[in-house]
Amino acid sequence: MKHKNGRDRGMRQQNLVIVRGGGDLASGVIYKLYQCGYRILILECEKPSAIRREVAFCDAVYDGIKEVEGVVCRRISGTEECEKIWEQGEIPLLVDEDASVIPALHPAVVIDAILAKKNLGTSREMAPLTIALGPGFEAGKDVDFVVETKRGHQLGRIIRNGAAIPNTGIPGIIGGYGKERVIHAPVSGRIRKLSNIADLVEKGQTIAMIGNTPVAASLTGVLRGIIHDGYEVFQGMKIADIDPRKEEKQNCYTISDKARCIAGGVLEIIISKGVLPG
Repeated sequence: MKHKNGRDRGMRQQNLVIVRGGGDLASGVIYKLYQCGYRILILECEKPSAIRREVAFCDAVYDGIKEVEGVVCRRISGTEECEKIWEQGEIPLLVDEDASVIPALHPAVVIDAILAKKNLGTSREMAPLTIALGPGFEAGKDVDFVVETKRGHQLGRIIRNGAAIPNTGIPGIIGGYGKERVIHAPVSGRIRKLSNIADLVEKGQTIAMIGNTPVAASLTGVLRGIIHDGYEVFQGMKIADIDPRKEEKQNCYTISDKARCIAGGVLEIIISKGVLPG
């Protein structure tokens, strides 16, 4: 079957990259590959729990559409809609937690960017080239390559054999604060946010409610991220993130340095393996 640019459907798969996950780090990778001319399909779960939602394409699951730094992602109901979305210059997102559509699409690359700290079903058989972000995978066994996601000197490093640094559970330091800037749910229940991303909040201020339980700001600063309103959270779950640097409010709307670094590692792998944009 011929398309507008004269290519047949089989050839179109040569630059198809399927990304499992559309959170903020995944979105940095997706944005980079999109800008380089790759054809992207995002696979997500039914209820993404991203915190930095202003820079996470997965928010299209809830709202049907999400724009990150000028790039538009649109939720679709089936893969037959992909062609139309690509021709519009947008990125399609499909709710497919089990990645069941992959065998029929024959992608050139599959990237596990779920950041679950464990493998949720990605295997080397999914595509000629498979890449995973962060811990939970062994390069050369589970996937072909792993990209380091821990902040520091190793961030973005390409791992050809072995695994990424194990998850420490300690957030990176921003403005002199680490674990203090991340807020976890004090109880289980449905969250109702009282503050929005990019709001300036004061330490102790109630920024959300979980049932009848208030959620207090852990620091004074910019609310950099908060989980989607109405999400059913569990006790101890990460639900918000505060940046103590009030002058960095604009960062709420831009892809992070961490995400861009990881994206560079992914792009290096893809190009070095001869998978070129269309």
